[in-house]
Amino acid sequence: MRKRRAAIGGTGASCPALRAWGRRGVTQQAARASEVKMAARAPVSGGGRLLESIRKWYYNAAGFNKLGLMRDDVLYEDDDVKEALKRLPEPLYNERIFRMKRALDLSLKHQILPKEQWVKYEEDKRYLEPYLKEVIRERLEREAWNKK
Repeated sequence: MRKRRAAIGGTGASCPALRAWGRRGVTQQAARASEVKMAARAPVSGGGRLLESIRKWYYNAAGFNKLGLMRDDVLYEDDDVKEALKRLPEPLYNERIFRMKRALDLSLKHQILPKEQWVKYEEDKRYLEPYLKEVIRERLEREAWNKK
């Protein structure tokens, strides 16, 4: 333990600021850390790229894209999602039904689509999101109104 303290920089008894911090119940190591001016680490420039690559990996690992499904096709259908589905324009609704029927058929045959037909991460759009946000906003507004 003594060797470790010496490696850190001693006990701190020689520094008046550390002695004052020690009297207040703060550990010497924390006091020394606040006193030492260290160069800040440069922010990682590839942090966004790393996160994006993890998202792409997870998207492909989930497997629904291999059946031709999009993210909004696999949402749990609670009351809000059911109401948002009712508000979808007919062409979007028909596309969703087609994708779900094709995925069911492929699943029953224990097959997946050819790789060229997989839904790519960049091509997947959140087609249900604006309708879902509107439904949730209306529900919250209705609940607030009923509280009054």
